[in-house]
Amino acid sequence: MRKICATYADAPRLHQEGAHVVSTDEKTSIQALERLHPTLPARPGQIERIEFEYHRHGTLCLTANFDVVTGRVIEPTIGSTRTEEDFAEHIRRTIDTDPMATWIFVLDQLNTHKSEALVRLVAARCGIDSDLGVKGETGVLETMPSRKRFLEDPNHQIRFVYTPRHASWLNQVEIWFSILARRALKRASFTSVAALHERLTQFIAYFNAVLAKPFRWTYAGKPLRAE
Repeated sequence: MRKICATYADAPRLHQEGAHVVSTDEKTSIQALERLHPTLPARPGQIERIEFEYHRHGTLCLTANFDVVTGRVIEPTIGSTRTEEDFAEHIRRTIDTDPMATWIFVLDQLNTHKSEALVRLVAARCGIDSDLGVKGETGVLETMPSRKRFLEDPNHQIRFVYTPRHASWLNQVEIWFSILARRALKRASFTSVAALHERLTQFIAYFNAVLAKPFRWTYAGKPLRAE
């Protein structure tokens, strides 16, 4: 926890040096729900009434990067899956927005965040040409812990800082996901997955233009209860 908080505290200095500190995660199974009947607006003596029955039109997964210093959401990925390859491609696209810079990603310990594809991407972008081994057998690729150690190496231009297990609240993008849910998804009705995709895209653009600002992070990594 202290490592995460130290990363956030150091982010403004790193930003001045041209580095990017971003909080990254996936919001999965965002449902495109179409209400069977229109919402009835509020009127004197009666609250707004929302139809509880709906049609399901499918789901989307949003992978977002929250820039800890600027408060903007950069290079989001919206798709129907969240595979190892999907996440590695998301990181590749993010890095490509400033390929010569240092990138520090804060994220949780989902298996796709410690994958072979991600190790190979980081090795290629950092100019590491040593043998990475074979997944499940030898070298850096052998196990998930060995891949994690490689990905969080502070000497790499692209590195990852992992939150402790069961501590997703340390990941600032989770705060942004709650804003997205309240302002763009709650009580909404979507006639298709395409309509949901458009709403997500529009809200991100609106947020970046009007609402974006860094979160005031006050937690310093101290234990939340006495031992």
